[in-house]
Amino acid sequence: MPKAYWIARVDVDDEVRYRDYIAANAAVFAKYGARFIVRGGPFDAPEGVARARNVVLEFPSLQAARDCYHSAEYKVALDIRTAVARSELIIIEGYDGPQPG
Repeated sequence: MPKAYWIARVDVDDEVRYRDYIAANAAVFAKYGARFIVRGGPFDAPEGVARARNVVLEFPSLQAARDCYHSAEYKVALDIRTAVARSELIIIEGYDGPQPG
């Protein structure tokens, strides 16, 4: 079964309150088996419009990624995030097929 990912692009408007979001999401992410692959850091944006912060979270399955997002526990964190940041987030299944070469 392929893993799944949350891919988020974020502009934070209130860094202090955003820390409340980070604190609120930690237990939820652990419950659903999430693991940070990318959490901020330097980046290049050779195409399109970038946001200041990029995050990739890995989940054990597409169902776990969906369940986490729609959980009551994450709703608490999401309410904080939407009040202090502008973002896009997609939930996407990984690829387990053959690789080139």
